[in-house]
Amino acid sequence: MALTKLTTGVKMVSMKDRSLAQPIGQLALSDHKIAFVSGPRQCGKTTLAKMLLRSRKVGLYRNWDEIGFRRAWARNPSALIPRAEEDDVPLVVLDEIHKDRRWKRNLKGVFDTLEAPCDILVTGSARLRVYMRGSDSLLGRHLSFRLHPFSVREVGRPDVLGPDEALNALFARARTSGKATEDSLAALMTYGPFPEPLLAQDTRKARLWRRNREQLVVREDLRDLSRLPDLGRIEMMTALMPERVGSLFSLSSLARDLEVSVPTIKRWMAYLDQLYYVFEIKPYTRRIARSLRREGKVYLWDYAAVRGEAQRFENLVAAHLLKACHYWTDTGEGDFALFYLRTKEKQEIDFLIVRDGKPWLPVEVKHAESAPAASWARFAPILPCTRGLQLVRQPHWETHRFGAAQVLVAGAAEALGYFA
Repeated sequence: MALTKLTTGVKMVSMKDRSLAQPIGQLALSDHKIAFVSGPRQCGKTTLAKMLLRSRKVGLYRNWDEIGFRRAWARNPSALIPRAEEDDVPLVVLDEIHKDRRWKRNLKGVFDTLEAPCDILVTGSARLRVYMRGSDSLLGRHLSFRLHPFSVREVGRPDVLGPDEALNALFARARTSGKATEDSLAALMTYGPFPEPLLAQDTRKARLWRRNREQLVVREDLRDLSRLPDLGRIEMMTALMPERVGSLFSLSSLARDLEVSVPTIKRWMAYLDQLYYVFEIKPYTRRIARSLRREGKVYLWDYAAVRGEAQRFENLVAAHLLKACHYWTDTGEGDFALFYLRTKEKQEIDFLIVRDGKPWLPVEVKHAESAPAASWARFAPILPCTRGLQLVRQPHWETHRFGAAQVLVAGAAEALGYFA
């Protein structure tokens, strides 16, 4: 497959706004609330913040790694806030400020003593995500957003449809995809969703970037987060993760492979989840007879590291659906979560989007099979969903009926273009 043709369409992303730019402005900054933006390392948080800064006449960007900023923040955090010019509200971006041991107290003090309106944007990765739990001192003063790497839709455009609008447009086939969308999916499958390798589209550079990112996550972020001394074994565990993508995840099996206890593996997995290295999807069990209760499925944020193409495709779909769930939740559309369905007889639907506690959209993934999966006959009658979606790798569009449920079998490039 020639990838040189993909470059022009994908590189245009670097000049466009990210999908979160508009809701950050509308929901948080318009009311002068602090906006917290967390996400994986190197997913574009700093770039997004600087893009928002360029739209202001008055603003300030500060990174905790700057020695001068740390000293000034320790002396008097409020002194760093720029003065407004006439009616122009300044925007202050604080990058990695959560590395300060007393960051929430100091930030609350700055916010509560503002003499004039000032917008504040705080960005960070793992530790910001962890520290925001239990942030009672900032209650009512902030909104949190999760920035994901790129998706099929965001490669082409920054706007995101609401959940109902997206689902209705999808099943009405409100627009058809062209070669550019197929090229975007191919690029994501080859280079992964993170901006640097996706925009460069160079295989050797992508390998070097991936190796460097894994070392940073384990050797720096994990060390700072956990203070674990045995990082070598965790590196061994990360090397084993790609082959376990999409399968039922067994803690005991991995514990035997690494010769450690199950509680140790569980603790290590929790760290990797906090660091945006993996994410786990749990089974949905409510009103599903003989469903699995505990075993989850694990996926990688950087799915380009998955070698098997079918597994990588499933991981790509999982990342897209999780991104939509997080976006819709963070922008006030409801409480969205991602699960999967599986019975003890091994009948399975790969994903289930749950909205406000109720099943909303089941999604099956088949890399090459365009015929409806046999599992639809098992699950469609017992789910309260009137629609189901089956994604395949190549272009396809066909609807089927299973009782009252309409199941759409569609090519992933076209269908995922309706999600975030």
